[in-house]
Amino acid sequence: MKMFKLIEDVPSAYKKGTKFFLVSHSEFIGVKSYVLLAEDLKGKIEVTEEELRNKFVSIH
Repeated sequence: MKMFKLIEDVPSAYKKGTKFFLVSHSEFIGVKSYVLLAEDLKGKIEVTEEELRNKFVSIH
């Protein structure tokens, strides 16, 4: 399972360094979206491919 680390704060949600598991990804008319689950299993976020590249770094 792929794992990502947040490289910048998400206001009022997650702090820099929070680890996420990639739960699912989908593509609809050329737009890719990803669902990431926090390592502590307390929340999930949906991001676009661009946000994934800019705000996260792959650690696995």
